[in-house]
Amino acid sequence: MSVSCYGKTKDVKYDIVILPWGATEPHNYHLPYMTDCILAHDIAVESAEKAWNNGIHCMVLPPVFLGSQNPGQRELPFCIHGRYETQKAILMDIIYSLQIQGINKLLIVNGHGGNSFKNMIRDLSIEYPDFMIATSEWYKVLPAKDFFEEPGDHADELETSVMMYYHPELVNITDAGEGKSKSFSLSSLREGIAWIPRDWSKISVDTGVGNPRKATPEKGRRFAAAVSDKYAILLKELVEYPLY
Repeated sequence: MSVSCYGKTKDVKYDIVILPWGATEPHNYHLPYMTDCILAHDIAVESAEKAWNNGIHCMVLPPVFLGSQNPGQRELPFCIHGRYETQKAILMDIIYSLQIQGINKLLIVNGHGGNSFKNMIRDLSIEYPDFMIATSEWYKVLPAKDFFEEPGDHADELETSVMMYYHPELVNITDAGEGKSKSFSLSSLREGIAWIPRDWSKISVDTGVGNPRKATPEKGRRFAAAVSDKYAILLKELVEYPLY
């Protein structure tokens, strides 16, 4: 269930809250800037509905639109960069508000690859030791290769298919670029021996990483259903079972 009117929520004791977290950035030429927010939210709602049917009272908050951006993305029109300090402050205020209301469990459903919440959660677990915060990236819950022919990294077959399923009216596939991309020239970076942020202006022409042309609504439906099934189980476990 997504946030509704007070008359429908005031008498319900909620067990856990889902916080979708995305970004504001271009997604090739065929998907909206808010793709990461929209998909994280819709996956969260489908998961919450399944959990609700299994007796878990779960609320979905509105998505956070501030994501951490790479060089080469920040310079693009209307691409918004959310700093670590800003994101942490937002998360802290949400936790503070929920704790006052007697809610002490939160699942972040992240839709943007540039976001990382682990260090924030470690910090906040010191200040709020009785508040459990879990984080997950919905697009990594299951292997993309089991559902898609050519999964990529950004505005690819996966994201395009799931958007086609939830919001076909927001997909302009005829405008899509090919999503061709470059990797680092250094073998050590390609092997993951070290990490540096990719310069988006050097790796992609159309901001996409991965060809979206083989996307279909049915592929999106299958993946979204399988992911939300997994989340529904996770929500039930987080509410009903001890962690250790």
